[in-house]
Amino acid sequence: MNNIEYKLKSKIRIKVTGRKVEYFLKRLMSYKIELLDIKVINSKEVILLIYKRDYERLEQLKSIYELEIVNYEGILKLKQIININKFIILFSLLGLAILIFLSNIIFKVEVVHNDKSIRTLLIKELANYEIEPKKLKKSFKEIEKIKKKILEKHREKIEWLEIENIGTKYIVKVEERKIIDIKKDYIKQNVVAKKSAIIKKVFAKNGVIVKNVDDYVKAGDVIISGEILLNETIKDTIKAEGEIFGEVWYNIKVEYPYIYSEKKMTGKKNNVFAIKFLNKTLELFNFNKYKDKIIDEEILLNHIFLPISFVKQKPKEIEIIEYVATEEEAINKALEKGRMQIKSQLNDNEYIISEKQLKVDIKESKIVLDIFYAVYENITDYMEIKEQVLEE
Repeated sequence: MNNIEYKLKSKIRIKVTGRKVEYFLKRLMSYKIELLDIKVINSKEVILLIYKRDYERLEQLKSIYELEIVNYEGILKLKQIININKFIILFSLLGLAILIFLSNIIFKVEVVHNDKSIRTLLIKELANYEIEPKKLKKSFKEIEKIKKKILEKHREKIEWLEIENIGTKYIVKVEERKIIDIKKDYIKQNVVAKKSAIIKKVFAKNGVIVKNVDDYVKAGDVIISGEILLNETIKDTIKAEGEIFGEVWYNIKVEYPYIYSEKKMTGKKNNVFAIKFLNKTLELFNFNKYKDKIIDEEILLNHIFLPISFVKQKPKEIEIIEYVATEEEAINKALEKGRMQIKSQLNDNEYIISEKQLKVDIKESKIVLDIFYAVYENITDYMEIKEQVLEE
């Protein structure tokens, strides 16, 4: 028996009183009662330590001797302490449970943005995912999924979103996507350049083309005019319509680490039943645990008032592979990341014409690239033509 097992075993320390108590000890040993400790007080008193299982036999053999329980040890001692302090322990555990519960409740959601419509939109969207007052906090993975879904749903309005948990409050920081509306519908208008570019294609439906392919234009320059001229005099004003494509330029800075990781599905999957309480999960009879995994979850039972549920999980094993890139590999990865960053802002009929490394900054843990991009992009915008008095 190891030391820990011995300490946990239930034992009783007993005071034995009577004449010539040593005879009683010899009798106990003859009945093979294990005496774990003997402390002789005098010829009439001795304190013994025995296992709890031997106490009844001791009672049967005591005859003229008196037995008095002095103390308990092991599990019995723990039970005694719990029994004596059960109300204190109960209220302490209840208080701790309430504290843990309250610390996992959201009491306030604050969206930081100047535009009230954006704040209202986000508060409504977050409520759809139960990120609102009087609801339980979400795990980091859940927050990341929610952010991704909101950004995908409102990609035309929201550029960037961060949900930060501070105590019992969520601080939501958002950056609005600034998209110039090219669908303005003025009664009388010019088609103008949305940004500086070299014109590559001009599709005119109505109006007069005043700029040619390969011309350089700045933001606001008229490309298709709605003003009809005769002998350099405006004879009529119409609604110019068309579409302009140009070569636009971007300089971006991209960082990429030398050490990076990729997730790969192994093909292994499992079905697991689990009990969830607050943000803790207790898996039941899961004999194939995966170190790294992604989980699909279905709630089977959910308590109305308490934050506890019984769920079915479908974990899928993933392998996280770490790579240590060479300088050339890190540069190629950074270039790839830069392309993805530019492409994420383009429509189907827009594309990268060319790219060029302007500067390579090699640091201890990462590489930093300054990259120049020439992009084939829709630069169409519209400008209203103010009413003018036409000459006779």
